[in-house]
Amino acid sequence: MKRIAIDMDEVMADLIPKHLQLYNENFGEALTLEDLHGRKLREVRPHAVEELRGYLSDPGFFRDLDVMEGAQDVIQELHEDHEIFITTAAMEFPTSFTAKYEWLKEHFSFLNDLNFVFCGDKGIINADYLIDDNARHFKRFEGTGLLFTSPHNVHVTGYERVDSWGDVREYFLK
Repeated sequence: MKRIAIDMDEVMADLIPKHLQLYNENFGEALTLEDLHGRKLREVRPHAVEELRGYLSDPGFFRDLDVMEGAQDVIQELHEDHEIFITTAAMEFPTSFTAKYEWLKEHFSFLNDLNFVFCGDKGIINADYLIDDNARHFKRFEGTGLLFTSPHNVHVTGYERVDSWGDVREYFLK
């Protein structure tokens, strides 16, 4: 049975719309996903880095994120024939643990919570595949990295890419 590690933020949980909404409300702007093409919000608005990190440090920020389209169905299908681990780099925002755990239990109750890994360096993960939106997590990972497309990584090359959960389904269940 193959082991698949799956990142949470911007792979399973749609973080960017909420982050943009909070920024726009607080700064009176109207930034869109298109404004982030190839960059993170902190790169587009470097003057607001402290405030942007503050949103993510709010203990409840991650609790009500939307589920990425198709994630639940595809992960449930994968779960039938693969060992699934959710690997989130929660050490960057340690106040997020409870909200992330509750979100996972609500939206992915079919997964065993013993397979939820709250970590920093994903190089420690022993899996055949890692699906992640941040290529830095592939540097020390020994399996195959699949880059999940997000506005900030559209220009990243050198990794196999999946653009949607439909692509993930096709990759593993073909």
